[in-house]
Amino acid sequence: MYRILGGFMLLASSSLASAAPSAVVPEDYYRLTDVSEPAFAPDGATIVYTVSTPDQARDEKTSDLWTVPWKGGAARPLTSTPEVSEYSPRYTPDGKTVVFLSNAGEKQAGEGEDDSDQLWTMPAAGGAGKRISSLPGGISDYDLSPDGKYAVVVAEVGKAVGSKAKNPPPIETERFFFKEDGRGYLDDRTQQLFIVDLETGAARQLTRGARDHWRPAWSPDGKLIAYTAKDHGETDKTLNTEIYVLSPEGGEPRKLSPTANADDDPDWLAGASWSPDSKRVVWLEGMEDKWLYYGTPHLAVADLATGAVTRPAKLDLWFYYPRFAPDGSILTQIEGDRDTWLARVDAKSGKISYLTKGTRFAYDYAVAHDGRIAILETTNEKPAELFALDKSGARPLTDHNRWLKDRALGETRDVRFKSGDAEIHGFYVLPPNYDPAKRYPLIADLHGGPVYQHSHEFDLDARALASAGYVVLKINPRGSSGRGFDFSRAIYADWGNVDAQDISAGITNAIETGIADPSRIGAGGWSYGGILTGYMIAYDKRIKAAVAGAGVSNIFATWGVDMYQREYVLELGTPWENVDTWKKLAYPFFEPERITAPTLFQCADADDNVPCVGAEQMYLTLKTRGIPTKLIVYPGQNHGLTVPSYLAHRIRANIDWYGRWLKAD
Repeated sequence: MYRILGGFMLLASSSLASAAPSAVVPEDYYRLTDVSEPAFAPDGATIVYTVSTPDQARDEKTSDLWTVPWKGGAARPLTSTPEVSEYSPRYTPDGKTVVFLSNAGEKQAGEGEDDSDQLWTMPAAGGAGKRISSLPGGISDYDLSPDGKYAVVVAEVGKAVGSKAKNPPPIETERFFFKEDGRGYLDDRTQQLFIVDLETGAARQLTRGARDHWRPAWSPDGKLIAYTAKDHGETDKTLNTEIYVLSPEGGEPRKLSPTANADDDPDWLAGASWSPDSKRVVWLEGMEDKWLYYGTPHLAVADLATGAVTRPAKLDLWFYYPRFAPDGSILTQIEGDRDTWLARVDAKSGKISYLTKGTRFAYDYAVAHDGRIAILETTNEKPAELFALDKSGARPLTDHNRWLKDRALGETRDVRFKSGDAEIHGFYVLPPNYDPAKRYPLIADLHGGPVYQHSHEFDLDARALASAGYVVLKINPRGSSGRGFDFSRAIYADWGNVDAQDISAGITNAIETGIADPSRIGAGGWSYGGILTGYMIAYDKRIKAAVAGAGVSNIFATWGVDMYQREYVLELGTPWENVDTWKKLAYPFFEPERITAPTLFQCADADDNVPCVGAEQMYLTLKTRGIPTKLIVYPGQNHGLTVPSYLAHRIRANIDWYGRWLKAD
């Protein structure tokens, strides 16, 4: 039963008490449910998916498996395990069994301490699960063979993998890319492919060597496995991931990708997909290495018989999750201006037909053998849920966040304005009961990335700020995604310049249109949003309070400390050879006299993406100069916070900090 967080109001016209919609509050993080990973049954009649929910008492989020009929009807859980997680479900080809990953290990039987993620099976109708694999270190990804007898899995190997020693062996590395958020120091460990027998659990290592392997996909005829791989050694300095195919019996892999660019970079969360006849493979091909995340990945299709690679629908926008449909067309998500839609691409002509439209953000989708499509979508008003795509449009299948019906959500309003010669887009999240005759304290919400964008998707943080009486301005400055390569690369090696100008122009527009109180302006963000916050407090003195989360201003301090060794060399060059460039990007640190805004700094102490050194240095800098400041460190967390109480604490701390400086009499 949910704890009631809002109040009640008596209606004079009724003899019964009726609950009025209450405000969104930070503690709603304990209610927020995530839906993900949809997969169809072979007959297309049922969809299995993952539901992740927070447990307030245990202060962690765990996941269970659910199913819902394609035709509509009540969704039901297949598992209910509050202390362990089940996720990444797939049906076997006969539809009788669901395969999934779980960290239940031997704990479910009360024996041992093995809680690594392993392969499990259970009856499709529900029932007891059976553990299949026991690979040291666990499994991170998998795909099933067409006959359902085997799985190809990704598992980490290396001398320290699976070690339970009180004092593990020292970390030794000779790699250029030697650190990664969530994995820590990278030593001799590699991601390798194994073939697992689903009947016996026997595992056979398929790949070897100083090379990582990701996203395996078994061909429909069962003869080959496609995957993404990257060598270590000198290629550590590049982003050149490649697409390979390999027989499940082993042998020499065949490379399909012809360029030195990134192909299905693991950070894109995409994998190769087979055509129904097993003759072609589609994947995402990146631009030249030096353009990093500023470039726009596009579709690449290899013909296995000839080796020829074609590039249908080379659009100047980001593509996501390309997959062959049963009719031979390619389904893919395409990110546009503030919206991401599902599209169908003709593999020969490249013609694009959008299957969804409107102010919405597509997270993921599933395709049945008969061509049915289920899509996972979110809007400004609702977290991601499953929808069936049919002739009538998107038909709702799930509703796991019903509690939001009792929350008062303000209007979201798109905005466009000029910043120099550029047109900048974004939107406002307005407080419930917004009064256009009043001016409100305004918070400029700065997105991460840098190449990302504020989209029309549900954002609990923004809703909580709006409910606390702020107008939240979500601007997509130059450097954002969704509007093509040139728009994104406008800040290449030039952070905190035109993007800071664009944020400032958005604040000016909010003041001139009568929305914002010019004396009560705040700004904040996480990751690159935290970095941009540092630029904004040094650039625009109208900002009276700021929250810089997981950011850095002295960029020199992150060389060799974070995980962006390759990116720094490609975009900025080395700091000793390009001192002027590095110092230009560090102007908030080297010119702290420009900063007058009270600023709250936040970081996660296990973050190898943007380590705490960035927050700590600026905290001490402002403290030394007598500027009001505060530091919050979230223990044991990587770049993306996952502990429910920390997520609630972070937005509560933001509201309190802004209130202290923007609402005090």
